[in-house]
Amino acid sequence: MSKAALKEQMAVLDKIDLSILKLLQQNARITVKELSEKVHLSTSPVHERVRRMEQNGVIKQYVTLVNAAKVGKGLMVICYVSLRQHSKNAGDKFIKSIIEMNEVLECLTISGEFDFMLKVVAENMDDYYHFHINKLSQVENVGNVQSVFVMGIIKQTHQLVF
Repeated sequence: MSKAALKEQMAVLDKIDLSILKLLQQNARITVKELSEKVHLSTSPVHERVRRMEQNGVIKQYVTLVNAAKVGKGLMVICYVSLRQHSKNAGDKFIKSIIEMNEVLECLTISGEFDFMLKVVAENMDDYYHFHINKLSQVENVGNVQSVFVMGIIKQTHQLVF
């Protein structure tokens, strides 16, 4: 994608918009009143700015981050997957299958030896084995799967820095 096309896709955000985004990333439950006080604007313009960023897709959604281990999903696995065939139709079928799998938290298309990188959570090794053998490996056109088991998390954030 050219720089011009990329700039066209980017939303126009000023310093106040970026401050609002930073505050929302820190606490998505912050009220418009609290946001207003922190960015030194009245509530109406702040509300309008948030609404505009939601409509423009800058703010994709509001979420609650859950500690996976505390809800019985203590094993995290990074799966590198390559497909046997590389057509649009084959890729679309794989993606549709992956979207339906609750164990998969993230699916990224990547360059290099593999086509996709999956972030998968499971209760334990037996649970992951069941996922790998009975779900992931059963998807049409899956060629090679390489699993890397996460030993510890050093940094994990959802916050973008502007």
